[in-house]
Amino acid sequence: MDLHALKQFLVVARLEHLSRAARELRVAQPSLSRTIGRLESELGAPLFDRAGRLRLNESGRLFRDHVERSLGELEAGRRAVAEAAREGVGGVRLASETFLTITGPLAAYKEAHPDIDVELHQMQAADMPRALRAREVDLCVASQPVLGDGLDSVQLHDEPVWLAAPPGHRLASRASVSVEELREEPFVIPRPGHWQRRLLDRLFAGHNLTPRIVCEGDEPAALAGLVSAGIGLTLIPAMARGADISAPGVWVGIDDPTCRRTLTLHQAADSRLSTAARLMRNTLAMWPWNTTGGR
Repeated sequence: MDLHALKQFLVVARLEHLSRAARELRVAQPSLSRTIGRLESELGAPLFDRAGRLRLNESGRLFRDHVERSLGELEAGRRAVAEAAREGVGGVRLASETFLTITGPLAAYKEAHPDIDVELHQMQAADMPRALRAREVDLCVASQPVLGDGLDSVQLHDEPVWLAAPPGHRLASRASVSVEELREEPFVIPRPGHWQRRLLDRLFAGHNLTPRIVCEGDEPAALAGLVSAGIGLTLIPAMARGADISAPGVWVGIDDPTCRRTLTLHQAADSRLSTAARLMRNTLAMWPWNTTGGR
């Protein structure tokens, strides 16, 4: 069972699609199919259901979890040896849904440790447990719940989330509004998977409603501009008041106790963090979020 085949298996397991996996791996699809076939033959059990769309089966999920942990340990060993050989503190790999939230602690970290390499990965919360288990990253900062076993987590910050409306909007003079009052309002919001989108969907679902979304995007500044232009409303965290970019329009409270964002720091429970990663963890955990936000 060679490492190359195991790494290829993980990509196929993640995508559950041979042709897309082959493109990502830059190999021919027939070759990849043979690799998976040989792996299944060696294990004595199929790893995928092939009736219609390719699906990871129960055996495949079991094997995937073991492979992720095994390859993660090998990567951790490689990094530990490299750190010892350099007689230094190593580097740190940090994943986050958005980097606007953590620019403050990142700047403080680099000022205190200018010689440490910091590698950043923008990542959806749903992908974080796998990346931590596989040791692709050392730490993750999420703005929404991260589901997965074997994680050590610490809450960094909790804050209200506001409704952003353009000046002159019918709700702009209100101190707060109910979710029911927003049922016909257009929203400009990030794509599915982003914490703001998940929060919006959850708020509306709690009232048996579906939000009216007129624009999905990935650029916070662009969404703010669309709000100011009167295209729609959006959700914005309290921390944004201290950001360099101007918050869009008018801030209005939402009458729902769950309309909040909680920042959480995660690492694999069985991970051996490098000195650099431990310093980053401490910087994030000790950062004065309530007074300075992420900046």
